[in-house]
Amino acid sequence: MLIIGYLVAGTNHFRNPASYINIIPAYIPYPVVTNVLSGAAEVLLALLLISPKTRHYAAWGIIAMLIAFLPVHIDMIINAPMQLGSITVTPILAWLRILFQPVLILWAWWYTKPYHTPKSNCRCNKIWIIQSIKV
Repeated sequence: MLIIGYLVAGTNHFRNPASYINIIPAYIPYPVVTNVLSGAAEVLLALLLISPKTRHYAAWGIIAMLIAFLPVHIDMIINAPMQLGSITVTPILAWLRILFQPVLILWAWWYTKPYHTPKSNCRCNKIWIIQSIKV
């Protein structure tokens, strides 16, 4: 689900760039470039979540990205109501969005754990198999 979410969100930066460019705070330079880099990062990190070899790094990248995006969410609270594509972001919606960020961070952090690798690569299963063979 996390992979699909970031693939959709990342590609949406390219499908509907105006929505994202409008919410980039004025103090962040080059909003068009910032939007492209953000979308590309979301797509790349989603793809890196697929492989167990890169999943750990991708999850930490997502965590860093979510923390880096916090100023955008704070700016949305300050400037609400505002238009985000076809959605009107009210102050309540802006607050809900920022309160959801820790949930997303914890979800990504869950992917940093070694037990999110396939069972055949899990160290605990290898130990169990070796112990079973010795018996």
